[in-house]
Amino acid sequence: MLPAIPDRALAELGRSEGSPETLALLARDQDARRLLLLRAVLDAAQAADPAVCSAAEKSRLRDDWALLAEADRAVPSGLRTPETPDRPEPSFARARLLYPLTGPWALSCLRGLDPVERPPTRENARELRRALAHFSGLAAVAAARAGIPFTAELTGHDGVLHLPSLGTLRTATAGDVPVRATCTQGRVTLRQPDAADVIVFPERGLGAWSGALAWTPAHALPGLVPEADPLPLDDLDPYRTARGDPRHRALSAPTTLDDPERKRWLQAWSGTAAALRSGGAHRVAEALALLRCLVPLEMPPDAEDDGDGGCSATRRDAFGALLCSTPPSPVAFAGTLVHELQHAKLAALSDLTTLHQAGPDARYFAPWRPDPRPFDGLLQGAYAHLGLADFFQRRALTADPAHRESAWAQHARYRAQVGAALPALVGATHLTARGRRFVDAMAAAYEDMGAHPAPRGHTARAQAYLKATRTLWTRRQTPSVPRPNG
Repeated sequence: MLPAIPDRALAELGRSEGSPETLALLARDQDARRLLLLRAVLDAAQAADPAVCSAAEKSRLRDDWALLAEADRAVPSGLRTPETPDRPEPSFARARLLYPLTGPWALSCLRGLDPVERPPTRENARELRRALAHFSGLAAVAAARAGIPFTAELTGHDGVLHLPSLGTLRTATAGDVPVRATCTQGRVTLRQPDAADVIVFPERGLGAWSGALAWTPAHALPGLVPEADPLPLDDLDPYRTARGDPRHRALSAPTTLDDPERKRWLQAWSGTAAALRSGGAHRVAEALALLRCLVPLEMPPDAEDDGDGGCSATRRDAFGALLCSTPPSPVAFAGTLVHELQHAKLAALSDLTTLHQAGPDARYFAPWRPDPRPFDGLLQGAYAHLGLADFFQRRALTADPAHRESAWAQHARYRAQVGAALPALVGATHLTARGRRFVDAMAAAYEDMGAHPAPRGHTARAQAYLKATRTLWTRRQTPSVPRPNG
């Protein structure tokens, strides 16, 4: 792992900011952890009992890794091309391994290879076989993008073969379908039994073109700023949501976008950079440094009527991914990015250093949730809302009159929520020394916002909302006493 995070970076992050050097440190540490995780998958597979991972599956994994290594050597990391002399092209193999959704796949493999966590039942063996086969598609894509001729035996599942960053092939039959992939002269031929060949042409960056109706290309949004790379809008990857994760039980299901919905994403995204910049130029910089893909979710049923709601999340096992329902506007999208990237920064920081030693007991009041929260949940929520309070205050101070009042209202609400959570954080006895410096920086940022207070009416309404929320929360936590009969 990388060296301990410096105090300067702790102070930056605690204030909900982060210099390019600090954000790069977080990203490099997460990338290093991903590579170690992948190494762990390979080692666990090779050491697994044949009843868990067969000799044929182990051989296939070794072949896939060899193909990835060849692709890495063909286009080494840091190679400069005539088209990008000032911005090195990354290795195609590394880009696939470090793609956010490779993390959930790797953890799925590790769980499947652990006979204690997943006993070798027929269903578990089937899930593991499918997970390990996904690695073959990942290796094939890396080799195809590196221009390496190859032939690989792939497997489609439930009528779909997914090739990360290229697209998906709807197979001619359901179930597990063998597909032979052959790459020559910049095109990939996909051959399956009793079906016509499908030829796809990988495009530079993301996606692949094909005239076949069975092929669905991967999609991307334009770069956040003109010089940035396109951002994957991934509605195809089979590992794009956290199944059964209680932390994300409120999320809606993943969705595959149609053309009108994809246009709505593009409309919101096209104004997001300007909306982010209105809340501080550093918000654009952190999105460029940390955001690697977007995963569309269905719109929650209770948000469909007003078009103003939605849901979003980040995943600790998928650093760089943001899961989100269709954003209603660029400003709402910008707010979602600020909120979720705060979570991503704090999660990455918590991997680098221990901030507290609190237990999992849920007993803290958090005004953004109806249920008691554990200390870590309180810290995460307060940090996300601190970022939003900062974003909307900066926006209120610079916005035109038509949008100023809305920004002040949101700033006042978020700052009041942070203020309600800070006493428990600042007074905690289980903070480490670094955790104390981090929370102190949060408190300082909160206090500094008082130099430019929201108009009195917005502050009063925010405090009234907070008081009502606390009263309702207290009632929910107080056991009801049955009245005697008569």
